[in-house]
Amino acid sequence: MKNLDEIRVQLDEIDEELVALYCRRMALMDDVAAYKKENRLPVYDPARERKKALAMAQQARSIDPAAEQGAPMLYQLLSELGKVRQQAILAGEDPLLKQIEQAVETTDKVFPQSAMVACQGVEGAYSQIACSKLFQLPDILYFRDFEGVFAAIDKGLCRYGVLPLENSTAGSVNRIYDLMMQYDFRIVRSLRVKVDHSLLVKKGVKKQQIREIFSHEQAIRQCAGFLAQMPGVKVTAVANTAQAAKMVAESDRDDVAALSSAACAQLYGLERLAQSVQDQGNNYTRFICITNKTEIYPGADRTSVMMTLAHRPGSLYQVLSRINALGVNLVKLESRPLPDRDFEFMFYFDLETPVYSPAFLQLIGALAQLGETFRYLGSYSELV
Repeated sequence: MKNLDEIRVQLDEIDEELVALYCRRMALMDDVAAYKKENRLPVYDPARERKKALAMAQQARSIDPAAEQGAPMLYQLLSELGKVRQQAILAGEDPLLKQIEQAVETTDKVFPQSAMVACQGVEGAYSQIACSKLFQLPDILYFRDFEGVFAAIDKGLCRYGVLPLENSTAGSVNRIYDLMMQYDFRIVRSLRVKVDHSLLVKKGVKKQQIREIFSHEQAIRQCAGFLAQMPGVKVTAVANTAQAAKMVAESDRDDVAALSSAACAQLYGLERLAQSVQDQGNNYTRFICITNKTEIYPGADRTSVMMTLAHRPGSLYQVLSRINALGVNLVKLESRPLPDRDFEFMFYFDLETPVYSPAFLQLIGALAQLGETFRYLGSYSELV
């Protein structure tokens, strides 16, 4: 049996050879990129990659059958790194990257303190609370539903819109992701807001009197444990937690309550019969601020994109491996079914990397070529 130290010496020698060969391979990628740039060829050549992966598997099998499965994986990694190298050279030709670079240069250096802003709901809604944290003096225009906010931005009725995207307890707001597929917009800011639900009633109403509770569906899920302690009470979903409080205040019934914020109790003259009734104390909702043009403010270190991918094995892996190869942190991956396409999905990615970094430029250029469709949703910073 060989001594372990002797084996490691041989492994180190092989590793040195691998590094040298890797560097030679990457240098050749520069020549490949130059040729493709001159001849306007795409970086990604799937037919060649399939043939190469098969050839490497066959070669490995002839040498060591146990290595057959790993050889294509090795080639895929080398191929992804090679495409990253090519993309760095070809990045300057990408219209989207030029648009992003122009936005970085021309966007105001300070986020506006006052603007016309679209929000869903009524005064006291968490969207309004988020809006007031983003802007010092917002002029808020309220809409009945989330689509109204997107439409207001799309038509230019408001410069910005504020929308809830996900909650730390109840998860994603699926309706927002579905609307993202229908409207053209850019994210310019995101914000996390602490969500604290109270049981609000008219003055003098006792807990045992309550027969129906109103709230938004997300808030209902966030307070499932509390509601389970009130058997026999009807729970009704409405458009917004603030709307629920307003309904209770305006109702002629004395057996209704709302799950809403403490701010709504004061706003609508209600009492807080129970406080902090959400299941998790560490309960936050993430909001995004959108507009209809590309604005990139200083400090932008998060980017959101949407893609549809070919319905074949490995299509999502290619995207994830490219993200990994560039050392970019993937902070969120969401999928939503595509209308009229059976078992096919839109993928939403949140990527954490400064918009000024070389990795960002290479990644955006690369992802645009990997998907059947690709949409850049904006680069921004998140307020906590």
